[in-house]
Amino acid sequence: MFNLLDHPVLISAVSLPTFWMAAWMGGAFRARRLGQKEDLHDDFALVIGSTLTLLGLIIGFTFSMAVNRYDQRKNCEEQEANAIGTEYVRTDLLPETDASTVRALLSGYLNQRILCYKAGSEQQLRQINAQTARLQAQLWSAVTKPAVAQPTPVAALVLGGMNDVLNSQGYTQAAWWNRIPSAAWVLLIAISIFCNLLTGYGAQGRSAFLLLILPIALSISLFLIADIDSPRRGVIHVWPQNLENLAESLQTQ
Repeated sequence: MFNLLDHPVLISAVSLPTFWMAAWMGGAFRARRLGQKEDLHDDFALVIGSTLTLLGLIIGFTFSMAVNRYDQRKNCEEQEANAIGTEYVRTDLLPETDASTVRALLSGYLNQRILCYKAGSEQQLRQINAQTARLQAQLWSAVTKPAVAQPTPVAALVLGGMNDVLNSQGYTQAAWWNRIPSAAWVLLIAISIFCNLLTGYGAQGRSAFLLLILPIALSISLFLIADIDSPRRGVIHVWPQNLENLAESLQTQ
């Protein structure tokens, strides 16, 4: 399903002409009133000042929401790498045959988690998720069999570590689904359009350059917010640095 919020460049390309058109319409409306007596200058200054202040606050809060969600995704990636690395070490507590099986499965699972962060297409992501689910089932089965056969505190420790591995993937997925609400985007775009209307109305002479300043600034702001909030597309996204470092360290062992 196509989601405009997943394409920051497209958001910027659509918002810039939209905001510029709103500013031009405001200037055109003012041009029609040039012959009329206007004594509302103070009221207009108060309205546009209040509206621009509100717009600045909304942009700031929305940007903060996007950054917080980005930090959450980074923290989940770090926690996931720690959980997999810890469980890989705990496999030494299992019998040798079971330990070798779990290590091989964890290595394959780690590779799938790295690919999940780098996946660009929905089809590739679905394949990775399916393979990840199969590996999770195999991993859980591989640690539960020795734990059931010999229920000891050591086996429980390994079982708890595998539970952390599986839970960390769920937390990561939940963090990637945690996006800025659509209502916040609607409010931000609506206030931006009103501000451009008022700016165009207050611009003397309707200078083309003057009417472009605010639309350009707002379109760049929307692009940056959408880029940070988009987990997969855009310039700024979470790179599986901790998972890759873990994979390299496991290969050297």
